[in-house]
Amino acid sequence: MLKKPLKTAFMQGFIRCHDCGSLLKSDPKCLCPVCGHHVSARKPNSVQYTLALIISALCLYIPANIFPIMSVTQLGVAETHTIVGGIVALIQSDMVPIALLVLIASILVPLMKLLGLSLLLLCVHYRWQVNARLFTRLYRVIAFVGRWSMLDIFMISILVALVDLRGVAQVIAGPAATAFAGVVVLTMLAAKSFDPRLIWDHQLSYE
Repeated sequence: MLKKPLKTAFMQGFIRCHDCGSLLKSDPKCLCPVCGHHVSARKPNSVQYTLALIISALCLYIPANIFPIMSVTQLGVAETHTIVGGIVALIQSDMVPIALLVLIASILVPLMKLLGLSLLLLCVHYRWQVNARLFTRLYRVIAFVGRWSMLDIFMISILVALVDLRGVAQVIAGPAATAFAGVVVLTMLAAKSFDPRLIWDHQLSYE
């Protein structure tokens, strides 16, 4: 496929106000003459903020998968489950579809988000000549799936509310639930802080 030279508004010295949409001449201390909002060509310190959030999420991802995510008490006997242990228990109980759902939502999705955002940061930092459209689609997918990553936390919240028969049966959220919620929130913030326009800044052409 023929490659065409890339010529963006930013390359030609123009930036757009995010509040009113006005097109302005690039200026380090630019104020929009229409709405008065401070305008910047790119999100300030986008790479640094995203990297810090990814590292924080990685630090929580390990305890989220090691520590118990819930404790189930039945007739005075307590049994703790990690995410992996819960998946195995679901498979042994012939609930394979639910086990696959938990596997995807709890382990694969957060891991893929972290790897995907790391790849985007490497692309921006090392100024790789890549298929910018493909990498932009990758960012959109990461931003879209973030809202579904709280599935396990919602499930535990429902179980805690419904299964509360005191001495007979009780479900208590474990420390991994807090860590997992932290991973989800941090990856969502990382996706929000990353500026996908940085992918295009050093591309010489597009497909």
